[in-house]
Amino acid sequence: MKIHLNSVFVDDQEKALRFYTDVLGFEKKHDVPLGGEDRWLTVVSPEDPDGTELLLEPDKHPAVKPYTTALVEDGIPATSFAVDDAQAEFDRLRGLGVRFTQEPLTMGPVTTAVLDDTCGNLIQIVQVA
Repeated sequence: MKIHLNSVFVDDQEKALRFYTDVLGFEKKHDVPLGGEDRWLTVVSPEDPDGTELLLEPDKHPAVKPYTTALVEDGIPATSFAVDDAQAEFDRLRGLGVRFTQEPLTMGPVTTAVLDDTCGNLIQIVQVA
């Protein structure tokens, strides 16, 4: 068994797609209209195009806003992405205007940083030594 799909709730799928592709560097995998304005919209790592997909899921369910708001207010990331060099990725993303709520922090064998995805989530990047 392996993880096939994970999701983050987003307040605007088009804005999320731009951020996750143009800024973070993921590639669009699926973009299927679901009726109305919602889409089955997934992105993948260009390093693993057949790997785990991230669903950019509309945040319309009534439970989502209180949940995501509480996570952000408490500084809890919605998900985590592996990077080879947390400091270099922090520098690259900050240069693109990405806002971080936690600068790179080394804790034993891992270095983490937390960014705002502009779509309602905090996202952690992680480098494992």
